[in-house]
Amino acid sequence: MLNIPFQDIAKALDGEIYAEKELTSVNITGAITDSRAYHIEENPLFFALKGPVHNGHHFIDDLISKGVRYFVISDKKFIRDNAAFILVDDTTKALQHLASYVRQQFVYPVIGITGSNGKTIVKEWLYDLLSKENRIIRSPKSYNSQVGVPLSVLLMDESYNLGIFEAGISQPGEIQRLASIIQPEIGILTNIGDAHQEFFASLEQKLDEKLLLFRDAKKMVCRIDNPLVARKAKEFCLQNKIEPVFWSTESEESTISFSVEKNAAYCKITAHYSGKHSVFQIPFTDDSAIENSCHCFASILALGKDPDSLSTHFANLQHVAMRLEIKQGTNQNILINDYYNSDLNSLTIALSVLKQQASEIHKKVLILSDIQQTGWSLPQLYSKVNQLLQESGIDRLIGIGPDISTNREQFLVHAEFYTDVQDFENRFDQHAFRDSAILIKGARKFRFERISGMLQQKAHQTVLEINLNALVNNLNVFRGLLKPETKIMVMVKAFSYGSGDVEIARLLQFQKVDYLAVAVADEGVQLRNAGINLPIIVMNPERDSFQNMLNYRLEPNLYSIELVSEFAAGISDAGIRDFPVHLKIDTGMNRLGLKSEEEIKTCVKLLQNTDKLKLQSVFSHLAGSDEEALDEFTREQFNKFEQTTQFIAKMLPYSFDRHILNSGGIERFPEKQFEMVRLGIGLYGVSQTGLPLENIGTLKSTVSQVKEISSTETVGYNRKGKVDKKSKIAIVPIGYADGIDRKLGNRNGNAFIKGEKVPIIGNVCMDMLMLDVSGLDVEPGDRVEFFGAHISVNDVAQKAGTIPYEILTGISQRVKRVYLQE
Repeated sequence: MLNIPFQDIAKALDGEIYAEKELTSVNITGAITDSRAYHIEENPLFFALKGPVHNGHHFIDDLISKGVRYFVISDKKFIRDNAAFILVDDTTKALQHLASYVRQQFVYPVIGITGSNGKTIVKEWLYDLLSKENRIIRSPKSYNSQVGVPLSVLLMDESYNLGIFEAGISQPGEIQRLASIIQPEIGILTNIGDAHQEFFASLEQKLDEKLLLFRDAKKMVCRIDNPLVARKAKEFCLQNKIEPVFWSTESEESTISFSVEKNAAYCKITAHYSGKHSVFQIPFTDDSAIENSCHCFASILALGKDPDSLSTHFANLQHVAMRLEIKQGTNQNILINDYYNSDLNSLTIALSVLKQQASEIHKKVLILSDIQQTGWSLPQLYSKVNQLLQESGIDRLIGIGPDISTNREQFLVHAEFYTDVQDFENRFDQHAFRDSAILIKGARKFRFERISGMLQQKAHQTVLEINLNALVNNLNVFRGLLKPETKIMVMVKAFSYGSGDVEIARLLQFQKVDYLAVAVADEGVQLRNAGINLPIIVMNPERDSFQNMLNYRLEPNLYSIELVSEFAAGISDAGIRDFPVHLKIDTGMNRLGLKSEEEIKTCVKLLQNTDKLKLQSVFSHLAGSDEEALDEFTREQFNKFEQTTQFIAKMLPYSFDRHILNSGGIERFPEKQFEMVRLGIGLYGVSQTGLPLENIGTLKSTVSQVKEISSTETVGYNRKGKVDKKSKIAIVPIGYADGIDRKLGNRNGNAFIKGEKVPIIGNVCMDMLMLDVSGLDVEPGDRVEFFGAHISVNDVAQKAGTIPYEILTGISQRVKRVYLQE
């Protein structure tokens, strides 16, 4: 935790202080950059970062109202009374400079990790292997960016004796800034691959960039089985006088050579080095886990520690969850699973996710294990935890473990304690958990997945994983195409394009979008009941739903003279004035909407003559924004829309918003964004122009059975699945009732399993399908992907002869949605 005088920070940042003198004689105790996701320490310092989408300066007034008094800014017009400001040229660089300043105060060893894959797993496994003998500060989650790295390093203090930080880059020039912050004594290069390759001319250029993290290191750990990596790493170490700790599974000329023996459920690995050998086992058999464990072994050797003393720890390594899981629980509960690590920093992050997901109707419950290796005394530690829980509004704490139980007097929130998971299971009462948002947060050794299993709904083996971080990335990509003042309406109709309405709406509310849009009032009612308070427009209002729309503050799209009249009449007895409504203009789609000038004029006159309704927006729908061949027609629609809205504006004494752009329109015609845009399929990862959008959904299932068939046998209904040789077939419990189009059968569609694409063989059944997995080592329980990172939704849609919208919205609601968030 920071403990630096405010004036010393200003000096270190070469900044100018604007504050009354009595405010500057304090010590700063923490750095924050997100006004939404933080917990107030005694004197936190807010860095008002400017990005392509958000400007942190705009949140200063809100933070002052919450009690924050110390700020680093780059714009003088945001200086306020009763607060202290440090004015700098660039707030992001200032954050990085402060981290460099703090890093220089400590002399204990620091390990820096970079590479294309495996950074977070290597970091977490090193922590597991070394934490019994060391007090380790490490990056929370995957905080490896230009902002995440300095925030991680600012957590350093004298209570630790080892630091482990990861660094990621997406374009040239970034790693040098991170090198000056981390200043690693030992560097680990995990591997080099195609991630973020679009900004680099070649893999060699990217490798050169990553190696710069280690320019002042004493030792570097690296696998040299890749010829390019071997050549560049040797040159770099020689040039910078770095001791190489190179390893290989193919060559005995490296510092360490590993031989691997795979068994059914584990790997036996033998390390040969300096005339010695060590043997250890890991409970994994995949190549990436083998590589990551060898990095860890080599790093332990580089630290000067005896690897034999830690060899038994390798057998206890566990799977590392890269993101929190958000699932539906029993009794209308929400489960947030983060039971793979437990420290104060990751608890703070997880509590912010709980705050995001919990609605007003949910009680906030935390199930927390002992927190270990903090450097504080246990009473100090749990007093700090209690402060976090009070600030987060936790309604109920369930503490599990001897340390937290012994320090129960530190907690002022409602709490109950158990010595271990078995004790909790013995006294478990499912009825005590109802209408709650439950954060399950524990160190890996406590095996809290048992608790999650008791609380979650029993899941169909087929799941749709939704990556909420990818969704936020996509939202921000589109925000980057818009003016700061342009409002965003997000379409969450049709179960948010199959992704789940309530969970997506909660995230969008947290991300401060301006409007949500649903198809029918019932969808809006469900969002309101879940605690969503954003404005919601109903695109297809039905007359029978008028009362619900009034009761739940749902704003109708009025697309005809009759609908305007009937809605105005429907609320005449409600005593309501200026109820917000929206007019839809038909500019050529020939779907819902007002088309003739006479219709439009009549509707506007109706609005003029009543104080019951107020026009909130006028909008239209583009028929072909994604097709270049239809651009002339699209421009005609723009012209009609502008003429119509000008006509309406002259008739009304107040202003209203205009919106016509959908996702494709935002990409291709950003000059027509008016006051608002409507974001739909683009949010879910489908681009018309090649924007850097991320896939947000992965449809997965599990192999139920594997069998071999002869060349004379067939597979599935009507004997459509034919083979011409002895083959291996995997049966998977997913079918057309789950959303797999029957056109994908008979070798048209694919699935991804064991690193390979395999064909769907035979007709798709209602609840299952069959895969031809000949030549692959497939077993029951193996995971199968139907779309996601390896098979795009676009590819699936093309093979099914449809569009991505239909694939996404066609995923049955019986398919379990699991939400992942870092």
